[in-house]
Amino acid sequence: MNPKISDFGLARIFSTNNAEVNTERIMGTYGYMAPEYASEGLFSIKSDVFSFGVLTLEIVSGKRSSGFHQYGDFINLLGHAWQLWKDKRWLQIVDASLVIECHTLEIMRCINVALLCVQENAADRPTMSDVVVMLSSESMTLPEPKHPAYFHVRVTAEETSIVTETSIVNDTTISTFRGR
Repeated sequence: MNPKISDFGLARIFSTNNAEVNTERIMGTYGYMAPEYASEGLFSIKSDVFSFGVLTLEIVSGKRSSGFHQYGDFINLLGHAWQLWKDKRWLQIVDASLVIECHTLEIMRCINVALLCVQENAADRPTMSDVVVMLSSESMTLPEPKHPAYFHVRVTAEETSIVTETSIVNDTTISTFRGR
């Protein structure tokens, strides 16, 4: 397998003999792009492994990775998934419909592989060939993931504060969220 996509919404062809490429313009969806590509335009065979990991976490959780969601203290799914994994509460991230239909060990394996795919350092991510082996071999012992990229993006108490204003019209309470 020779993956060459840094964002599944955008595809660009690179020659097969390039292990790493630096692009002129960075294009893609934040949250799905590998951090080295998003910050430096550095693309490698590990860039789409990152995107695959994000998509896997979205499928398992039934939630979007980024956007206007807050997951506990984190503003993205990666940080939230990592915290639950680290605390051995990974089942809390799984979409309820999957818990009923699937085996929990298979789901745990998918989360473990996904977290390996979204490692901050590209060298720590598996290749897609390794991902296929990890997902298809139940007997293979998986390595423990390190914290993922974008893990340190947290929401402070000040950013989540709510201002409540009371309106006289219809005795309605209006809650307004303060932007960052």
